[in-house]
Amino acid sequence: MTTAMLNLLSPHRVSLPLSGPLAAPFAGPLAAEQKSAEVTDWAARIGWVAGLLLFIALVYWLMRQGWKWRGSLQSDLPELPTAPEDLGTAKLTTAGRYHGSTTAGQWLDRIVAHGLGARSRAELTLTDAGLDVVRPGANDFFIPAAQLREARLDKGIAGKVLAEGGLLIVTWEHGGRLIDSGFRSDRSAEHTAWVEAVNSLSVDSPSRKVPSVTAPAPAGATTAPHAPTEGPAR
Repeated sequence: MTTAMLNLLSPHRVSLPLSGPLAAPFAGPLAAEQKSAEVTDWAARIGWVAGLLLFIALVYWLMRQGWKWRGSLQSDLPELPTAPEDLGTAKLTTAGRYHGSTTAGQWLDRIVAHGLGARSRAELTLTDAGLDVVRPGANDFFIPAAQLREARLDKGIAGKVLAEGGLLIVTWEHGGRLIDSGFRSDRSAEHTAWVEAVNSLSVDSPSRKVPSVTAPAPAGATTAPHAPTEGPAR
C-alpha cells in the first residue's frame, strides 16, 4: 500500500514523507508555497518606520518650541546669583538630584529660564551666607540667606512625583518672584535636618516668626468693671 493511501485511510491523517514517483506531483506546489512565504512587503514596512520616526521628531520639535515659548515668558527673571568667594563654614552638605523649579505653590508651573528647568545632579552646601547649588553639566546658582523663605518636605515638583516626603523643597525669592526648587538627596534621611537648617536661616519660615504675646497687666493693677447696660426706662 502506498504512502498516499495510508495517509487517506489513517484516522489521524498522519503526514508521511512522500517518495518515489508519487512525490513528483506534490513537490512543485509545496516548494512554491514555501518560497512565497519568504516574501516581505518591504515598502509597507519602511513606510511605517518612516512615519513613526517623523511622528517622534514632530513631538520632540513641539516640546522644544513649548520650552522656548515658556522661556520667553520668563525673560524678565534676572540672572541667577553666583556664590561669593568665601562661603564660610558649611552647616550641611549633600549630593543628590535637582528636579526643577516652579512658581511657589504651583508644582506644575515649571520655570525654565537660566537653566532652572534642566534636571541634573546637584551638590548642595548650606552656610550662613546661603545655599550654594553646584550642578555638573548645568548652570550653578546661589540662594543668599536673605532670599531664603522656607523649606519643607513634599512629594512632587515640575511633573516629578515621588513618595510622600521624598523631595526637599526650598522656597526662595528672586526678581520679585517666589520660586520652589526641588532636590532629592542620595541620603533622603537627611531631608529633615535640611528643612530645620534652612528654616533657621529663612526670615519668613514659621520657625523664625515670633508669635504675638499680650503683655500681662502690671502687678496690683485692677481692671475697671464694665458698667451694666441700662435697659429702657419703664
